[in-house]
Amino acid sequence: DLTRRKSALDTFALPGKLADCSDKDPVNCEIYIVEGDSAGGSAKKGRNKDFQAILPLRGKVLNTWEVDRDRIFANNEIHDISVAIGVDPHGSDDEPDLSELRYGKICIMADADVDGSHIQVLLLTLFFRHFPALIRKGHIFVARPPLFRMDVPKVGRKPARTIYCLDERELAVERKKLEKEKVNMEKVTVSRFKGLGEMSEQQLGETTLNPETRRLMPVTFGDMTLSESREMFDMLMGRSEAAMRRAWMENNGDQ
Repeated sequence: DLTRRKSALDTFALPGKLADCSDKDPVNCEIYIVEGDSAGGSAKKGRNKDFQAILPLRGKVLNTWEVDRDRIFANNEIHDISVAIGVDPHGSDDEPDLSELRYGKICIMADADVDGSHIQVLLLTLFFRHFPALIRKGHIFVARPPLFRMDVPKVGRKPARTIYCLDERELAVERKKLEKEKVNMEKVTVSRFKGLGEMSEQQLGETTLNPETRRLMPVTFGDMTLSESREMFDMLMGRSEAAMRRAWMENNGDQ
């Protein structure tokens, strides 16, 4: 089994934890790969079932940067991702068959904190290393759930409202806007989400799932060449690069 190339699509059954959508046209469909069962439950309730599918990850995502293609399916989560999207792992020089791709948008959705960022990096590493064609053809996205919620009371003719902020920088900007509006900041309530599982289905739907109001960031190769990108991943994800990684973080951690 380890010497032959295994295909995720050898098995036709979709993962049991996948909440699929009713539309089958990949142009219209999108899948959210969600961290944890709790967030997955809220996402399933807050999604549009017509074109949005949810795949919750129940186990730890493997760092696949130095894992051979033939061995990555030992991790159940990675196997389920491959089966759900309908594409086999491939290399950067391959031209894989994407005719069975089931979703035009593959969205990574994790908590808006450091732990969530770690999950994002592990999944981005997986797609860059073993599914690069999906990035190259514009199918990979990162959802941007808010970290803060501001409840603003009624001011004059302006009704009470809720403002969601991605991070502390955006929170500071919104505070300044409210101060210019002469809002009594002592009456403004700011709460911090500990994770996606804390958000109600309505909150998750309007901030992270609804195409009209969500913020979805496309993943691209950017200005770096493929070799430069590989060098960066080697430094960030390689097991033997701890010293170089520590030096890089000390020099770039504040940027």
